[in-house]
Amino acid sequence: MIAVHHATPETFDALVLEPAGELVVLYFWGPDCPNCEFFASRLPTVLEQLGDVRARLVKVNAYEHDALATRFALYGIPQFYLYRDGKRLGKMSEFRGDAFFLQVLRDHLPVEPA
Repeated sequence: MIAVHHATPETFDALVLEPAGELVVLYFWGPDCPNCEFFASRLPTVLEQLGDVRARLVKVNAYEHDALATRFALYGIPQFYLYRDGKRLGKMSEFRGDAFFLQVLRDHLPVEPA
């Protein structure tokens, strides 16, 4: 199962931009956010279905770390950003269910060497 990390402004670059050869899913969330709570309830199932892949989930509390939220010009949460090798691959502005989320992640996983 993929690792879940909690980022702060001090650890952000090391957790999101520096990893090589793995998909980094950056997840902005906040307390008392119904959509964030729904995603959190689905996260164990999603991670189990994703299986053992080269990926990590990095969570950022957008209210606690507002400098990071400002850096990404967030308009709402949850927000998901996909990174690999320090480059942003894409963004999802909402959780649209397990199947959609899993497919997007699988489409962006690093290619396994032959």
